[in-house]
Amino acid sequence: MRMFKVVVDRKEYEVAVEEIKGQTPTPAAAASKPAARKPQASAPASPKPSPKPSGGDGEGTVVAQMPGTIVDIDVNIGDKVTRGQKLLVLEAMKMENEIVAPQDGTVSEIRVNAGALVNAGDTLVVLS
Repeated sequence: MRMFKVVVDRKEYEVAVEEIKGQTPTPAAAASKPAARKPQASAPASPKPSPKPSGGDGEGTVVAQMPGTIVDIDVNIGDKVTRGQKLLVLEAMKMENEIVAPQDGTVSEIRVNAGALVNAGDTLVVLS
């Protein structure tokens, strides 16, 4: 039996741990051991393909890169936008992601509403 001091939320606890030999480790115990690394051949990294725009017309199409919920839309049809300007906010995995204009242009279509659920690859805004 081995004794350890553990601090959780600034409170100290003394715990006793008994090692059991001859048994298969649990997943938690196996995760705590460093895994043996096998040498890997150095291959050039290939870029991942980006999702194809769904029904878009090329470069001015802004698509969702991940599934989520549209929280806020900051532009209107007819607005002139510059590259990097915030168009809308997409909440995904409890984080708000600003979706920005990939280029200068004019907002010709907004294909989502606030509160809409979108999938990766869905067209959000079309710039002309």
